[in-house]
Amino acid sequence: MDWPRLGYSAALYALSPLVWSRVWGEQVPTYQRRQRLGIESSARSGQAYIWLHCASVGEVRAAQPLIKALLARYPGHHLLLTTMTASGAQQVQALTHLSSRLIHRFIPLDFPGSAKRFIHHWQPALAILFETELWPNLIACCRLNHIPVAVVNGRLSPRAFERYQRIRPLMANTLRRINWLAAKSQADAERFELLGMSAKRTQVVGSLKFEITHKKGTEIDSKCLRRELGLDTSKRPVWVAGSTREGEEAVLLAAHRKLCQRYPDALLILAPRHPQRFGTVAQLCEAAECVIARRSLQQPVTSQTQVYLADTLGELEQFYTVGDVAFVGGSLVPLGGHNVVEPASLGRFTLCGPSLENFEDVAKPLHAAGALESVADEQALVAVLVDAFDDPEEAARKGTLGQQVVEQQRGALERTLAGLVQLLPADGQYPD
Repeated sequence: MDWPRLGYSAALYALSPLVWSRVWGEQVPTYQRRQRLGIESSARSGQAYIWLHCASVGEVRAAQPLIKALLARYPGHHLLLTTMTASGAQQVQALTHLSSRLIHRFIPLDFPGSAKRFIHHWQPALAILFETELWPNLIACCRLNHIPVAVVNGRLSPRAFERYQRIRPLMANTLRRINWLAAKSQADAERFELLGMSAKRTQVVGSLKFEITHKKGTEIDSKCLRRELGLDTSKRPVWVAGSTREGEEAVLLAAHRKLCQRYPDALLILAPRHPQRFGTVAQLCEAAECVIARRSLQQPVTSQTQVYLADTLGELEQFYTVGDVAFVGGSLVPLGGHNVVEPASLGRFTLCGPSLENFEDVAKPLHAAGALESVADEQALVAVLVDAFDDPEEAARKGTLGQQVVEQQRGALERTLAGLVQLLPADGQYPD
């Protein structure tokens, strides 16, 4: 083992009591905890596998077009989809209807033994890592077993680049084992190259986030949800705050209270990012003296309801279709933001906070078209919401512009698939 990876592995072992105590605290069955060590409960079938790793919920959502395309172009392979988080696993479960060839496992912790067991058991024909999931021991184990490794939708924010520079020898050692990197933008490609990625094995393909597709029946589901919430015959202003993070809900609730001074019947649909925070956010709503209804408890929305807490998983797309304006969280706090393309692709005028480093490439054309607007604080948010509800036709026009931008930016999926075919030829004929 080379010295950068040897030092990294030694540090992992030193921290293993802390790492394992956190894993053991997850509310998952024991056999899934064992997956963290690369231990499988049953023997591997004789199927051929492609391995795709996505960190959590957002990455699984963004990877959906790629997941569908891989299943179509490689009908002779099963698709092993791994995630780091339990919420990501739940998002995968919502996709299992796509094919019986789609299976989920938790990615093993990046200990040398865990990586070796995982790769030896599954023996994937191709390993695909989504965005910035660079695990040195897993990648090295793939290389030792002659398994090609691709990084797709590759992104490296300025903040992440600064962190990785501190461990550049380890990153350079890892990146030289990557067969192909499909970067979202030229800036991302340049940062990867400064860390040691070969320019000859790097290609700028654009962002897969623009390839977003919506499940069949979305419009019907939207009408049903509006009817369920009593909004089908109502003209009350509705805005949706999706993927919100700690530190944001208090600001959003304060903004909504001020909005209600202008529009007393306004409704906020609040969808926190992580399920473990649902209870805390409900308490925040009550502390803000907002009349709330919780979806998980099937509480009805009445004319008095001010906040509808969307404390379920897998329904954010539906909720975005119900609102007139969408706010995307993770952006009022310095976390880099979440996927602004999702509501924009649904034709919703979209708002975000100032922190959008992780989605800078997709946000830029939306900002330029006027389909996405940044708000710095509670006061700015209220002002934009009031303007949108004062002039709903203009808000709808901005939403339509967002849809047009998303359509114009498509193409990354085909370029990504073309690169992957160079590493693993497609299985004969496949549907277009």
